[in-house]
Amino acid sequence: MAFKAPSLSTSRRGRIGTSLSEINVTPFIDVMLVLLVIFMATAPLMQSGIGVNLPRAETESAPAEEGLTITITRDRFIHVGDTVININLLEKKLREHFAGKSKKIVFIRGDENIPYWFFIDTLDIIKKAGVETVGLLTEPKELRPTPRKR
Repeated sequence: MAFKAPSLSTSRRGRIGTSLSEINVTPFIDVMLVLLVIFMATAPLMQSGIGVNLPRAETESAPAEEGLTITITRDRFIHVGDTVININLLEKKLREHFAGKSKKIVFIRGDENIPYWFFIDTLDIIKKAGVETVGLLTEPKELRPTPRKR
């Protein structure tokens, strides 16, 4: 029994029937462009970080680049950077972070609805960790336009 190589068959119209050997990439490009637009639209929303309603003050405060920012949420969760940390481990984490650094600066982003006692407890732990300077972050008050007199 001999092996017979497949031959190209001709159709009724006289064309040689071959299989399509190329992939049509147009639908893939369309899908990728749609995904690109979706990611471009949602990326700024994902950069907002931890949702905190900061207290308002007449002066605006912004953290310096060299300090560590601690966020306290309404539910009393403490975030050091992007990680949630237990209040009992906060002092240890701060000591590790500032080991060997000359300036020890912490900025606190505290929700306006956290209990005052919780804020003071957190501030006390920060001071025990050897932090020299603590800054409080606020949002600026919106100035109400004065009504025009007629």
